[in-house]
Parts: sequence; C-alpha cells; structure tokens
Amino acid sequence: MTDLLLRVTGMTCVHCARRVEEALNRLPGVAASVSFQDRTVEVRGDGPGGLDALRAAVAQGGYGLERIDAELSDERGPGLHVAIIGSGGAAFAAAIRAVEAGARVTMIEHAARIGGTCVNVGCVPSKILLRAAEIRHDQGHHRFEGIGRLDLPVDRGALLAQMRDRVDALRGAKYERIIEGMLGIALLRGTAWFEDARTLVVEDATGGRTRLTADRVLIATGASPVIPPIPGLEGTPYWTSSEALFAAMAPASLIVIGSSFVALELAQAYHRLGTEVTVLARASLLTRDDPELGAGLLAAFEAEGITVLTGTTAQAVRHEADRFEVTLQCGSRDGMTMCAAQLLIAAGRRANTGALGLDAAGVMVDRDGAVVVDDHMRSSVARIYAAGDCSTMPQLVYVAAAAGTRAAINMTGGDAALDLGIVPAVVFTDPAVATVGLDEAQARAAGIEPVSRRLDLENVPRALANFDTTGFVKLVAEAGSQRLIGAQILAHNAGEMIQTAAIAIRYRMTVEELGNMLFPYLVMTEGLKLAAQTFTRDVSQLSCCAG
Repeated sequence: MTDLLLRVTGMTCVHCARRVEEALNRLPGVAASVSFQDRTVEVRGDGPGGLDALRAAVAQGGYGLERIDAELSDERGPGLHVAIIGSGGAAFAAAIRAVEAGARVTMIEHAARIGGTCVNVGCVPSKILLRAAEIRHDQGHHRFEGIGRLDLPVDRGALLAQMRDRVDALRGAKYERIIEGMLGIALLRGTAWFEDARTLVVEDATGGRTRLTADRVLIATGASPVIPPIPGLEGTPYWTSSEALFAAMAPASLIVIGSSFVALELAQAYHRLGTEVTVLARASLLTRDDPELGAGLLAAFEAEGITVLTGTTAQAVRHEADRFEVTLQCGSRDGMTMCAAQLLIAAGRRANTGALGLDAAGVMVDRDGAVVVDDHMRSSVARIYAAGDCSTMPQLVYVAAAAGTRAAINMTGGDAALDLGIVPAVVFTDPAVATVGLDEAQARAAGIEPVSRRLDLENVPRALANFDTTGFVKLVAEAGSQRLIGAQILAHNAGEMIQTAAIAIRYRMTVEELGNMLFPYLVMTEGLKLAAQTFTRDVSQLSCCAG
C-alpha cells in the first residue's frame, strides 16, 4: 500500500476523528493521522489489504474513505510531517509545540507505557519514596523536646499502591489524555530505526513493519542505567533504580554501587525505611561538584548511620542463597568482601541510541552514544534533531522539555536556541544539594577570577528555629565586578532555595544588590541574603532581621 491522503466521510465531531484514527492504527503496519478540520486522513505504511482494508476498518463505525490524491511526497499534505522517536518529556514537549505550529506528528514508542522515565520510573516515584522516607525518619529522629519519637513499621504494600496510583494519574493526565485529545498526534507502537537519513522502519510486536518518511525526525529515546562489567554480576537479581523504586519488599541490607544523585537518594531513602545501607563510591561523593558539598553530605550520611566507603571499586559479585557477596578494592586493600541481601547498581545512565541505526543515517554520536547536538538541537544530519537524555544535553527532565520545545520550533521553521549558561540542579537527599552557575574551580577554568564566601547554617535564623543547622550556603562572585556567578547549597530543602540564586545570576546581580534585597524573615532562602552580606560584613554581629 502506498502512502495515501483520503477524505473521511461520516465524521461529525473530533471524537469521530479519534475513532477513525484509532481504527486505522490498529491495522498492522499502518500509521494514520486524521484531521477533523480538513476531513482527511493521511495513511502511511505497508499494511496488507490496501484501500479495501482501510475502508473495512472504519466502516463498522459508520465512516467512509474516499481517495483524494495519489502518493504523498515528503513536503506535501496537510502540514509538515514530524516523526518523534520516544514518548517522554522531550518527545511530548516537541509534539505539542509542533502541532501548535501546524505540523502533523507521528510519535513512535516501543514500551508498553508512554511517558518515558520521569513519570514512570524516575522523578515522580522517587520523590514519593523520598518524602515517605523523610516522614518516617522525622518521626523517630526529630530534634524537638516534649514530642515523642516513634519507630513505626512500614506497610510496603500500601506505600507502593499509593505511589502507583499517583504515577498512573499523572501519566494519564499529562501524557495519555494529550494523545487522546490532541488531533495531529498519531501514536505508532513499535521499535524504530533508521534505514537511511530519510526513512524510518518501525517494527511492531507482531513483527509487522512500517516504513515512514517524515519531513523532520526528532530522536528522543532517553537513557538507561549503565551496568558496569563486574565479573559475576550478569545473571544475578541485582536492582537498578527501576526495581528499587517498586520492590515489593524492603531488604534487610543493601549495597549501593555508585555515588550519583540516583545512588545517594535511594540509599538514604532505603536507610530511612529501615534497611541497613552501604554505599560504594569509586572516588568521593558528588565528584563533579564543589568538594565541600560532597564532604558535607558524606558527614551527614555517616551521622545518620549510612556506611559510605569512598575510593572503593567492586571487583567481583557472587549471588548465593538470597545474598550478594561483593569483593572490593578499598584503598590499598584488595579482596575485602561485603555481604547484603540486595545489590543496587546506580552507576550513571547511557543514551538509548544503540539500536537506532544511526550509522545508516550518518548521525554523529559521542563516545557514550549520545547524539551530538548544537544549541538548536540539530544533529549532524539535516532534518534530524535530538533532545533529552539521548543527546549531549544535561540529563535533566526540565532541560529535556525545554530542548524538545525548541527542537519543535526549529523543525517547523523557527529559530530557538537553548541557553545552558544557567542550569540549576538538585540532589534530593537530606540535607539536599543544590547548585547553579559556576563553582570556584569552574570559574578559574573559564578564565574568571572568583571570590567566594561560605555561610554555615548556624547563622541562618530559620535553620536555628528548625534545630537543624547541618549545611551551608556558598556564593561565588567575579572578583572585580562582584557579580554573582554561582551558588552551592547544602541544606534541608536546598532545592527550594536555588532558583532565587539562578534568577540573581540571570539578571547579573552583584552580591551587594542581592544582600540589599528584602527577604521574608524566617525562611531558609534568607540564607542567600546573609551569604551575600558576608562579602562585606560579619553577619554574626547583626541582629536577627537586620537589613
């Protein structure tokens, strides 16, 4: 069957259009996109039975199909045709913006659930688990006298059911209903790869194949956990973050290999839910950030009872009798062993590009397989773009969404760049780690002479009122101009503070200007004002709410 543009008869509303589209897309090897406004359907693919099969598929709903045109060329039909491989944050942001610009979108997804990592097995369930763990920990370890401390058991089944309900609700509201209600987006189930720079092949679960030629292609396939080649690991029931989030039972003990934000967040969550946790870090914690952040978080973890072994690598893994035995190299000691009921591998994530046939399309990737893109999300091949964790952009969902939107603008004739000069980032441990802009080492590497000040939280009134002074606020300024260029925060809920610093950097504020602003009293964000004031005065000599 060739690609066809057909007129649809019998449609009276947008729901009719959706029913026609769904009926046609149920046919193997067919991708259909219906326009209710134009009363047309574009059918692309190699489905069996030709036009007769298409007519039969819609006839039971009372609709008809009439041929308008012969074959469609790439640049013809009702609007530009954009193919998007993936259905996560970058993919949906791009699809919505492309449709708003008048394009037709075919979204291709091989997984059973749309929505990608964040809503299904990433940001949303992890933050639910972290908050639950925080509440349980506070019940037994709060610092207020006169209030009893409790060590309550965890009903894992009830917690998981609540988590799944919220994940399902958000996926339904933010992804599934958009697909159902937005004409112009057709979902094609299957695994896609490039046959050449202009052609995608999509194979469905039955082995049926569709060849798709679009005007523009966006690669938005996300990333997956890296599994290090540790002897003995393969074939064992180790966890990645996905299994850790939705495990039916919490193990008595857990070894975590990795020191990324995923490793540290899950390590602390499981510890607070009653598991004995050991973290194996190849170097120190948070090696990409200011060393003071990693050192402060390490001290907080150890004070809480989490074992952290820095400078440690796993040499071998053995699983036997429902226990993991990990052989370690720790400093100068080789052959040291450690046992636990469960093992979590959280050693970073790698772009999902290996099966896309990018060589056939001529798309350039870096050594980790990420699609190399410029600030317009353009790949090395005209008409092919990439956004999200599969690209060389930072692996942050809000960066992915912003990149997807800008990719769509550029694919539909616009001109939008993504400025990554100011990217706030948060590690949702407790204390949390939040950063934006440059630290001192990064500033020097960029040719900027920095000056910095660190304010410990014992100088922040809200931290004193909370009886929780673990952490600090550190600000980095350009030595000559005193313009703020970076902030590093270690504090409870540091993520709620960092955007204030990001805005100050964005609008090129000096530390004096930041220190002179009015901040509400007894909020943690006041720590930024006080840290800014330390550039010129001793804040310990100020009254509580001195301006």
